[in-house]
Amino acid sequence: MPVDGDISTILHDDGDGAAAGRSTIDSPTPLQAPADITAPVSNAGLQISDASLLDAYSQAVIGAVEKVAPAVAHLQVTMSVPDGGHGPAREAMGGGSGVVVTPGGFILTNSHVVHGATAITATLNDGRELPAYLVGDDPDTDLAVVRVHAPVAGWAALGDSKAIRVGQLVVAIGNPLGFEHTVTAGVVSALGRSLRSQSGRLIDDVLQTDAALNPGNSGGPLVTANGAVIGINTAVIRGAQGLCFAVASNTARFVVGEIMRQGKVRRGHLGIAGQNTRLSRRFVRYHNLTGEGGVRIASIEPNSPAAAVDLQTGDVIVAIEGEAVAGIDDLHRWLTSSHIGQPMKLTLLRRTDLIERTVTPRERPAAAAA
Repeated sequence: MPVDGDISTILHDDGDGAAAGRSTIDSPTPLQAPADITAPVSNAGLQISDASLLDAYSQAVIGAVEKVAPAVAHLQVTMSVPDGGHGPAREAMGGGSGVVVTPGGFILTNSHVVHGATAITATLNDGRELPAYLVGDDPDTDLAVVRVHAPVAGWAALGDSKAIRVGQLVVAIGNPLGFEHTVTAGVVSALGRSLRSQSGRLIDDVLQTDAALNPGNSGGPLVTANGAVIGINTAVIRGAQGLCFAVASNTARFVVGEIMRQGKVRRGHLGIAGQNTRLSRRFVRYHNLTGEGGVRIASIEPNSPAAAVDLQTGDVIVAIEGEAVAGIDDLHRWLTSSHIGQPMKLTLLRRTDLIERTVTPRERPAAAAA
């Protein structure tokens, strides 16, 4: 803590010295230890309590934990794992964290924690172990929702991740390595990161933090000092120190809403398999394109939206509705639920010609590509 006042030599000019045109230097008074060092410290008659001696950082972390910890759950998961074709599937145990986000017992967690689970048990903050049921999961954002059918001790609100600033204090709460309700603190070290999900799609607007995360933290909340959940902890880069990632709360809010309404997140589907490709500068200059990349169509599913408008293998999608498409990630950003059933204009490079086709995306079937 900072020390009030300066430690300095005191210059004293007595009357005799001034009259003689000289000054004297007095020796400082020696510091004396208090008679009872255990006595409470007071200032102007006001006693300072132990709680007020905590610094602002500690108070911020404690306040955030006290608000959110009652909503944090430990998830124990049983999965059926194939035995490599050499026998019947075996049961495997896993675990992670979750955060209750509604008074009705809906728990937000990671998709990779509960995907394919045959049984889920949620241990709430008050010690109750309850069966949890998968409402829906979205591997494309690595988020899932499970539910317990029982009263909950508390629930946490999702904050606005767009309001977060680099350097802001954040607290991660979870169950790393099976140690329940563990707290780590750090700062937001970067914003707007992108992270590849297990499905292959890119998760945008990911938060980067240096709050320590370990296996078992997955699905737990990342919260601000005022107790708002601004991220769901999802990944750690192995071999790196202080590089941890959380799916932004604004993404989570959309996913939770979709899952609670219809049990899944709807996304558009063209019925193609594609790969990123670079365009030659000659083609870019000749056709006056704004980008230097595109998506080359490798295959087309029969009876798909792409087949219905005569897209061909080898065509390169270079723009959608006039906006450049640099690769598959840009294409995925267009295939959201809002574009299902809505015609969109594709600009394609077919051999040396630039052509246009209007295609209407359909809802993507399970496990389908673009």
